[in-house]
Amino acid sequence: MSSTKKATSALISVFHKDGLEPIVKKFAELGITIYSTGGTETFIKNLGINVIPVEEVTSYPSILGGRVKTLHPKVFGGILNRQDNESDVAQLEEFQIPQLDIVIVDLYPFEKTVASGASEQDIIEKIDIGGISLIRAAAKNFKDVLCVSSMEDYGDFLNVISSDGGNTTLEDRKRFAAKAFNVSSHYDTAIFNYFNKDNQETVLKISETTGQVLRYGENPHQKGFFFGDFDAIFTKLHGKELSYNNLLDVDAAVNLINEFKNDDPTFAILKHNNACGLATRDTIHSAYVDALAGDPVSAFGGILISNVEIDKATADEIHNLFCEVVIAPSYSEEALQVLKGKKNRIILILNEIELPDTIVRSCLNGVLVQEKDSKTDALADLQYVTNKQPSKSEIEDLIFASKLCKHTKSNTIVLAKNKQLCASGTGQTSRVDALNQAIHKAASFKFDLNGAVMASDAFFPFPDCVEIANKSGITSVIQPGGSIKDQLSVDYCNENDVAMVMTGTRHFKH
Repeated sequence: MSSTKKATSALISVFHKDGLEPIVKKFAELGITIYSTGGTETFIKNLGINVIPVEEVTSYPSILGGRVKTLHPKVFGGILNRQDNESDVAQLEEFQIPQLDIVIVDLYPFEKTVASGASEQDIIEKIDIGGISLIRAAAKNFKDVLCVSSMEDYGDFLNVISSDGGNTTLEDRKRFAAKAFNVSSHYDTAIFNYFNKDNQETVLKISETTGQVLRYGENPHQKGFFFGDFDAIFTKLHGKELSYNNLLDVDAAVNLINEFKNDDPTFAILKHNNACGLATRDTIHSAYVDALAGDPVSAFGGILISNVEIDKATADEIHNLFCEVVIAPSYSEEALQVLKGKKNRIILILNEIELPDTIVRSCLNGVLVQEKDSKTDALADLQYVTNKQPSKSEIEDLIFASKLCKHTKSNTIVLAKNKQLCASGTGQTSRVDALNQAIHKAASFKFDLNGAVMASDAFFPFPDCVEIANKSGITSVIQPGGSIKDQLSVDYCNENDVAMVMTGTRHFKH
């Protein structure tokens, strides 16, 4: 059997007709017989091109409101027959089954229908049966059939069919088969995940059909890839390609700034997934200046993110800093002109989009999956456990610090004052070490901790942290509580006029 085949017939049954016209016209030019169904058949007829209805082949009408059109032995026999098998070829002749060399299918838009918030009945009707069966059959028999499984491949296919007068190579047919099985497996995964949205089955199915090769992974000797729809989340305006480490930092930045989405102008600076600067102010310019003051050393080469539009005054300040990425919901024209002054600086617009509510990471020879920590500590969550209660401004600082603490690597302590990050201790094996690190860092950048607040991602097993904090000027503390020795910390605070609130929610981040 020759690896190159002359296509003489094609079955077309698609949902989207966009981009189909040039293919149909090319088929007519090459003398390829076209079989089709329903709306696709009408579309082809309206182009003035001959088309044979599938019903003429099967001698059976479309039934059940269109649910059954192509599910027939004469259709699948035409696709699945082996041209180098004498018995198969004889049966085609015996049962008057036409050989089908090309199958073009574009499936019902199941995922888009789910995303639109449609009713369950509408969603169920968008589960393609005939189309998915045609794809699997044609891809299985790639030795004889070329399968086009998505409108995204119409252009590629048109180039193939035009390049050699309707001939297709085995290499091309196998390449399109791989595309087809990618489409079918992704489609089935989406359907399963819809039915399993309440996790009745403890099964993990992930399918990402868009991906890119990164320059490298965390280090130059490691390969790196990103699978996901980056363009759905961001509009990239300027700069070089994002690296593996950039993407991790950008992810951390977006999740952090979402905590302040509806707050006054807030600016955050992140390095290695942790905020090294954060401030909320009346203007975004002031927020940036005070965020940078939190740690101007670590800010070098960092990721910058704002919850409001960046103006020229802020851009002028940013331009003085070497930074990898700047993210905001929008920019003034003047700000963009300034920020684009560094050719490699990556400038992103953060679009309105729902982020995934699950977290997946590799572990041992499998993966760990958990719900995202969607709990944000708020005023209603505060349990006032000490004799002294925090003032209104201290409560605002406590909630500010708690939001930040939630997005900082454990063990962590966050020190804040006047809605500004003074310092944090991150990723320490001891909570006392985290606190001491934060105090030392605050002092190195000349922060006055008198009247500042402290947030902890987990409870204090002993009163040592509140004692150290108190002696450094901290006047109010927020922590989840839950230790069998909580009362020791409460007693210390009562004896030393420190206010402490508990939230009942731990925010570990490993």
